[in-house]
Amino acid sequence: MTETVYDVLIIGGGPAGQSAALYAARAKMKTIILDKSKTAGALAYASLIENYPGLEKPLTGKELLEVMHKQALSFGAEYREDVQVIGVMLGKELKQVFTMDATYQGKTVIIATGSMGRKAAIKGEEEFLGRGVSYCAICDAAFFKGKTVCVLGNSEEAVKDAGVLARFAETVYLISPTQKLKAEEDHPALAISNIKVLTGKTVAEISGGDLVEKIRMKGADGESELAMDGVFVYLSGSRPIVDFLQGAVELSEEGCIITNAAMATNLPGVFAAGDVVCTEARQVIVASAQGALAALSAEKHIYGRKKTKVDWHG
Repeated sequence: MTETVYDVLIIGGGPAGQSAALYAARAKMKTIILDKSKTAGALAYASLIENYPGLEKPLTGKELLEVMHKQALSFGAEYREDVQVIGVMLGKELKQVFTMDATYQGKTVIIATGSMGRKAAIKGEEEFLGRGVSYCAICDAAFFKGKTVCVLGNSEEAVKDAGVLARFAETVYLISPTQKLKAEEDHPALAISNIKVLTGKTVAEISGGDLVEKIRMKGADGESELAMDGVFVYLSGSRPIVDFLQGAVELSEEGCIITNAAMATNLPGVFAAGDVVCTEARQVIVASAQGALAALSAEKHIYGRKKTKVDWHG
């Protein structure tokens, strides 16, 4: 467990998380962002943003996110990347957030994990979860030393985590449903000798006995099978990412975190912002505004204010 107690502990580094960090750090609260990946969120996928206030010229989503990131850091916010949150304890005054490597403590927590989660959709995916199927290379790579695994996805996060797996597995297949990856062609992971890229293919079935033994793929050239020990799924959907909460906060029937107008959940000191609360308009400006509101509410909670502090200074 880390000895540091943060005033504001933010899970997620998208526009909601970065805006929350900016407001919290600027208010002189000790703030940290725990982020799975800079390239995992919806904004990072956006090819062009031109309707965000203040932009003098259009930016890619990644560029806009980097501007937000640098601004939050400039006020003293801390940032941890490649951090997979696996559990939380939010019911007490001092909140705890558990990752693979450490336990973080905070007086308040802001959940800003977005809404790119997905329901198990591949035949055998749910059945073999924890028995060869995984959603986290950083968490489980070491269990596949010397074995054959595959990563399903075409995102930069999928490519990067294929590189993580390549340090342990004998062979890593990166299986993309599209002919072109959503990553730079010169991404370092793509040059690793034991990574084999298969494009234009989808996995239709994962099968085996006690553990995963093979996958069945479909492509323009028909169906084929590959012997496989592990399957890492990096396919995005549109479901709120709340699995790590394990029911800690109140959710709607759709799996969205329920908040009030101040972004507060049913637990004191716990707030949520961005697509994870399933706003009707999924826009960067909406997520950013909610992140700012969540940080202001966190400040109010920490200092016991009856009203949110108003700060218009430049």
